[in-house]
Amino acid sequence: MYTLAVCAEMVFRELPVEGRARRIHDAGFQVEIWDWTRHDLTALERSGAVFSSMTGYLRGSLTDEDGAAELLRTAEESVKAAERLRCPRLNLHGTGLDSEGLPVAAVTGDATGPMWIAAHRTLTRIAELGESAGVVFTLENLNTAVDHPGVPFAKAADTLALVEAVDRPGLRMNLDLYHAQIGEGNLIELLRRAHGRGLIGEIQVADVPGRCEPGTGEINYPAVARALADLGYDGTVAMEAWASGDSDLALERFRTAFTL
Repeated sequence: MYTLAVCAEMVFRELPVEGRARRIHDAGFQVEIWDWTRHDLTALERSGAVFSSMTGYLRGSLTDEDGAAELLRTAEESVKAAERLRCPRLNLHGTGLDSEGLPVAAVTGDATGPMWIAAHRTLTRIAELGESAGVVFTLENLNTAVDHPGVPFAKAADTLALVEAVDRPGLRMNLDLYHAQIGEGNLIELLRRAHGRGLIGEIQVADVPGRCEPGTGEINYPAVARALADLGYDGTVAMEAWASGDSDLALERFRTAFTL
């Protein structure tokens, strides 16, 4: 069966992040964080939590030479931070995001052919870095309609195509079902397609609308859980969702939705 994790950035927000990590760990989940530079890594090390994923870069983009160089440089810094937390996966997006979740290098319309070629080249180098460091970088799909307008390669179909084209064990897909529901829908078929190609590094979940815990919106997450069990998925399912109210209740709703 899969492992359950919870993003510490979005629950128990009245606590410092190390306190959030401890509460999540005590509830029986692994822990995920975003930008590690905003946190005290020593305090996180002492929290006792098991970390499953963190943001794998600080700045940069996939599609231009200077942006790619900065992405790779900060990815190397992130690998060192991941080593301290024994974190096996580092997450990427089509471009850097600012503090509001907006792209620092936005695009208008679809990505061009040269952008696809540059992204493939950059991600190949990222995969090589991951393999040499013993970690996996995951490329996350986002949505442009609600949260991240202007992000290139946002759709799950785009991230899936890039990961498949790179075809290296150091790069996998972070399939975010919240973003996919907004951008594409047809979630179970998307899971089947990505899993059948062996390209999923992690699955993230939140409900739509609102980006809160499972059970607060329109997505039938118990059906998703059954589909994952039928597929034999044994990776990580992470709740990257705001608590709609009480954080402990949000974690229990997540656990219930994914307990068969």
